Amino acid sequence: MKDFAGKVAVITGAGSGFGREFARIGAALGMKLALADIQADALAATAAELRAQGAQLLTETVDVSRGADIERLAQRTLERFGAVHLLFNNAGVAAGGLVWEQTVKDWEWVLGANLWGVIHGVRVFVPIMLAQGDECHVVNTASVAGLLSPQMLGVYCVSKHGVVTLSETLYQDLRVTGARIGVSLLCPAFVPTGIAQSQRNRPADLQDGAAPTASMIASQKASEKAVSSGKLSAAEVARMTFDAIRENRFYVITHPKILASVELRLQDILAQRNPGDPFAFKPDAAPRPDDAA
Repeated sequence: MKDFAGKVAVITGAGSGFGREFARIGAALGMKLALADIQADALAATAAELRAQGAQLLTETVDVSRGADIERLAQRTLERFGAVHLLFNNAGVAAGGLVWEQTVKDWEWVLGANLWGVIHGVRVFVPIMLAQGDECHVVNTASVAGLLSPQMLGVYCVSKHGVVTLSETLYQDLRVTGARIGVSLLCPAFVPTGIAQSQRNRPADLQDGAAPTASMIASQKASEKAVSSGKLSAAEVARMTFDAIRENRFYVITHPKILASVELRLQDILAQRNPGDPFAFKPDAAPRPDDAA
């Protein structure tokens, strides 16, 4: 997809971070926008900014973990704009700590937003794109955590590894059926967005009231430090992503230095040896339980 003017983009997580930047670029390119987020006030702020610039858009408060919400988003988009050409399955949350200390509700929350959100997006919107027969594109936001398995990020990594393999399989399925739908997989490292404060949008029914463990506190501190110190902005990542869409490029690796850690993991698999430390090339970023004190 090279011509964006007049095309329709659906963006989840549009109230902040990458989603907001995708929306800003889409508006600047003359796209019609269907913006969704679970945080109504953030979504309204994004919408107000873009409407002031003359963008055509609709907004929908959506919990991406719920299939009915995504189906409603699709219905409203088709009623308003009549088509969908570009889909950003972008909404996501983060949580960390030793993997055995994660509660059932932790798993349900993270997998619901990060993995089921993408599953629902693919399940609902790809058939619409196929029926249109137009040139379309799907962007799934994963993470380098979908290419690595670092300590104290188990629940997050499981969700993002799922997005990676879902996206790779989607690419292959579309390829063998000859569909005119491109796929890009966004795998950023640490970027200053609101993801380190994901708990602000955690649904009440997925909160268990348990006090965070030392490992969870340490992981949160490490995440906040790493995210806030990221040198690449969300706007730059969004521009990279649109470049990948234009080039019909699948992998969008925003921080190429991380590839040394990805290569280490691949070499471990090929050599059938025990996994190396994913933070070996950046040990100061590794969360440790004793850092919670």
